[in-house]
Amino acid sequence: MIIVVKPGASESQVHEIIDVLERNELKPHVSEGAERLIIGVIGDKSRLAPGSLEVLSGVEKIVPIMESYKLASRQFRPEGTSFNVKDLVIGGNELVMMAGPCAVESEEQVEAVASKMVACGVKVLRGGAYKPRTSPYAFQGLEKEGLKILRRVADRYGLLVISEVTSENDIEYASNYLDIIQIGARNAQNFRLLSAVGKSGIPCMLKRGIAETIDEWLGSAEYIMSEGNYHIMMCERGIRTFETATRSTLDISAVPVLKGKTHLPIIVDPSHAAGKAQYVEPLALAAIAAGADGLIIEVHPDPKHALSDAAQQLTPEAYAELAQRVKEMAAIVKRSYPIVKE
Repeated sequence: MIIVVKPGASESQVHEIIDVLERNELKPHVSEGAERLIIGVIGDKSRLAPGSLEVLSGVEKIVPIMESYKLASRQFRPEGTSFNVKDLVIGGNELVMMAGPCAVESEEQVEAVASKMVACGVKVLRGGAYKPRTSPYAFQGLEKEGLKILRRVADRYGLLVISEVTSENDIEYASNYLDIIQIGARNAQNFRLLSAVGKSGIPCMLKRGIAETIDEWLGSAEYIMSEGNYHIMMCERGIRTFETATRSTLDISAVPVLKGKTHLPIIVDPSHAAGKAQYVEPLALAAIAAGADGLIIEVHPDPKHALSDAAQQLTPEAYAELAQRVKEMAAIVKRSYPIVKE
């Protein structure tokens, strides 16, 4: 359930509500919106005596949340969530553009991409350091050295860094180099990892599992939020269907569905959904038209010789063309595109 606090309630009235919850071994999560203060309540509500909250002077009303995801629910923050990662606003009117190679192969490779991405409005450099692959014999990433490369290159161009972490044991080390942790599709229901990321407080992007329903996906987000980390982006990256023409099927409908169900920002990954470079641009445009708050796209200086996912990575030149189309689409849907600093 959520408790809607009366407008103008005093600090002592709010503390009174929280005290009652904590005395009954319930966990309060406070969300301060533009107009209202809302307290999400997690735990066994039967511990509360009937009417014990309604009689408190600071309580305006009690709203039950029927979904299993309480904190991720749109009811918890009806106006939507935006948050800062350093100077970048996630979930605001300006689109968030993330790009970089599927896997970090060398500093020269990452440099070749980053040096051209900044002119396209990219604010976040992506790159895989830990690569969970279907085959144990495929390239597994440079791991710690990959994180160091991403950080060095990003700092040269004033970019943020996002990369996947596959184990809770790697979070502490990775936090020295990453601004945003990515939780990949294969780990979308790795609940130990989700809880650990929640405890870390590091902003994260949660990709949808290849066979997760939207409600299950939001349940994964709830694991992170229940540990106190609300700086989450949901990332639609395609789901497994019977279709084989693309690597996965991009669920464009997930974007407006999520907008109704959750307050969290939504990013779309057309690269992993398509699996083929020629489909990335139309899927990216469709995502922005549907209401996505940003894109994460794979770019490689020489895709034919990429060590992973060669078929879906764009060249920097192709990405520059895509970025121009996205900018045009942003104007149509009344979203702003990142200003490129000279």
